[in-house]
Amino acid sequence: MALVELNHVTKRYGALTVLDDVSLSVQKGEIIAVIGRSGSGKSTMLRCINGLERIQGGDITVDGVRVNDPATNLRNLRQQVGIVFQSFNLFPHLSVAGNITLAPRVVKGKDPGMAREVALDVLRRVGLEDKIDAFPDELSGGQQQRVAIARSLAMDPQVMLFDEVTSALDPELTGEVIKVLEAMANKGMTMILVTHEIGFARRFGSRVVFMHQGRIWEEGAAAATLASPRTPELETFLNAVLH
Repeated sequence: MALVELNHVTKRYGALTVLDDVSLSVQKGEIIAVIGRSGSGKSTMLRCINGLERIQGGDITVDGVRVNDPATNLRNLRQQVGIVFQSFNLFPHLSVAGNITLAPRVVKGKDPGMAREVALDVLRRVGLEDKIDAFPDELSGGQQQRVAIARSLAMDPQVMLFDEVTSALDPELTGEVIKVLEAMANKGMTMILVTHEIGFARRFGSRVVFMHQGRIWEEGAAAATLASPRTPELETFLNAVLH
């Protein structure tokens, strides 16, 4: 059974259809790179998977749980589905440890000592264990984004969603974050990434999904799809991004 399944999903804002009959199946351990122009529905799709946006048609399931079922406990679901945004969304008044341990303590009931151990472990994974007592304003953008990733990892999710996590960063800091994503890919984490990092998509993506006008326009093995687009729309998009 697929870990994440979207079946004929429709999402509208008033008269505007943002997702138009979208179906996608993601197996455990897959890395799905979602590409496309702004406004093609990529970020909305991630927010629907996590239950942050309600859908008007179709079904979304994560590990067999229907996200759009009114009876579903979304708070429990979000423990399984980590999401990291392009703006780091760290609490400025909390230290790195405070940011990372908040959810494990409040949601999972971990005691402070154990929660700090978890924080150290996930910070080690993103190369920032020495920053555990720093505050967000003492960190670079790349470091803040890596803390945001560590915060999601601390909940031990089944799948991680990344929404343009490098788009607010300059190239050097982008490299830092890409290294963390690569390490997660090598560990077998299931990931769905909305990204402009075509090189990362080509190297680490199991599949690439090209969205256009609220639909999945092309989908296939990452390297092959990026090397030889089947539609003029994807070809035009890649030419714009790569040149």
